[in-house]
Amino acid sequence: MHVLIVEDDSALGHFMDQGLKLDGHEVSVVTDGETALESAEKLPPELMILDLGLPRMDGIEVLREMQQRFRSTSVLVLTGRAGMEERVQCLELGADDVVLKPFSFHELRARLKSLYRRRSQFEDRVLRFGDLVMDRAERSVTQAGRGVELTATEFSLLESLMRRRGERICSRVELLHEVWRMPPSAAANRSESNIVEVYINYLRKKLGRDVPGAGHAQGRSTIRTVRGEGYLLDAEAERSTKAGVPGPASALDAAFALKRCAADA
Repeated sequence: MHVLIVEDDSALGHFMDQGLKLDGHEVSVVTDGETALESAEKLPPELMILDLGLPRMDGIEVLREMQQRFRSTSVLVLTGRAGMEERVQCLELGADDVVLKPFSFHELRARLKSLYRRRSQFEDRVLRFGDLVMDRAERSVTQAGRGVELTATEFSLLESLMRRRGERICSRVELLHEVWRMPPSAAANRSESNIVEVYINYLRKKLGRDVPGAGHAQGRSTIRTVRGEGYLLDAEAERSTKAGVPGPASALDAAFALKRCAADA
């Protein structure tokens, strides 16, 4: 997992960083609440280990922000405050677990494994967006009932976009991390690479709205580019599909049909 540690005790942060890296996790460490949210904005982690006693922004405030903006991130809270009320508050605000200081690394590792199993259990096998259907177990994709042949990289790229369901932009850094498995620091350094654009174009050709028989308006892409930010699936097209609203081409056909009827009359 990509783990973001938010801990102002440098010795404890280093201890967790080294231990989790040895377990195979990709780890980033920050020491205050504001930097934690900035880091999550650039590349949302799968798991955040969050200390409550932080400078610049209290851990409780960070937890509230995470719940509002990054709900897909699991949050494990670390606290030396043993009061039951505060632990309950953390859980009510969206924390997935609370660990009391001091703790052993064996306990932390066990808690992380439990969170990972929980995340895997609730991940959807089938993702749907408009007329796109992806079966993650079968590694298959259909669009408007038509099978779409994708390479492994194209499949992973589309999966990253579909997991966000057109509700949030997927940045180049996120895609480099999720699809090409680059560590967060390397992904940030290569954010200007055009490899993402190349594979987005491959996908557009296979999922384009001008594909014969796909039932889409010509010239309109399934994947939308948000200049300077990243990519997302076309939410407007998804709403049209659900509501049965005709696309621009079919709307134009309907207008011509009405004109013909008026002329005949």
